[in-house]
Amino acid sequence: MDKQQLIDNIRRKQTFLCVGLDTDIRKIPQHLLAEEDPVFAFNRAVIDATAPYCIAYKPNLAFYECLGVKGWQALEKTVRYIRDRYPDQFIIADAKRGDIGNTSAMYARSFFEDLKVDAVTVAPYMGEDSVTPFLTHDGTWAILLALTSNKGSRDFQLEEDAQGERLFEKVLRKSQAWADNGRMMYVVGATQGRMFEDIRRIAPRHFLLVPGVGAQGGSLEEVCRYGMTPECGLIVNSSRAIIYAGQGRDFAEAARQAAQEVQQQMAAQLKAIFQP
Repeated sequence: MDKQQLIDNIRRKQTFLCVGLDTDIRKIPQHLLAEEDPVFAFNRAVIDATAPYCIAYKPNLAFYECLGVKGWQALEKTVRYIRDRYPDQFIIADAKRGDIGNTSAMYARSFFEDLKVDAVTVAPYMGEDSVTPFLTHDGTWAILLALTSNKGSRDFQLEEDAQGERLFEKVLRKSQAWADNGRMMYVVGATQGRMFEDIRRIAPRHFLLVPGVGAQGGSLEEVCRYGMTPECGLIVNSSRAIIYAGQGRDFAEAARQAAQEVQQQMAAQLKAIFQP
């Protein structure tokens, strides 16, 4: 999916919500454990319930890899289901890969050629040759970690060099030489508040994948105030607050209501940039 298609979907659906499929088999409703593939059964129900209110899904690989072969099979079925049933959805593999070039090339092949997702999150610590293999597949995106929402982000990402440039700023500036804003996005945590202004001074037109709204306490209004662009420029992820909104047999309906509520908030924010 290219950038213009993504923008068009946001405008058409009046949402920039990404539903994070962080599916923990220990947290899904108990009645699903009788299913042949409980993780996929849960995902399918959540996807069907939330698809009208989001433009993207983001399975977190750790929740599938911990289950071994069965987890990867559930992931493959989930991605295939989205592709077949909801082809306008943007699919992000939240894998946070990043290694020497030939290893990254194998990761890129597995995600883009085998799994057929649209984007992969990438850790840029090892530099250009660890990232560029994710930029060689047509129509796909690399999403680089820039300024994350976790407490430990301050350990390194805000460290300044002798010229006063912080590490996340160096990542933003340096990486823009590797690809343009039609192939690369950045992860910026919703809890960073006015730091979005610093991000936008360096990367004014790149899309930002923004986790941390919902269970992690990030403010959607604040993210939009400091991070939104005339093209929206935001994909805001919510995982636990949506997929675990209910724990009974009506869990999918609870997820639908939670997603719809976020979509309505996003539609109000989009009025400022997308006129009817």
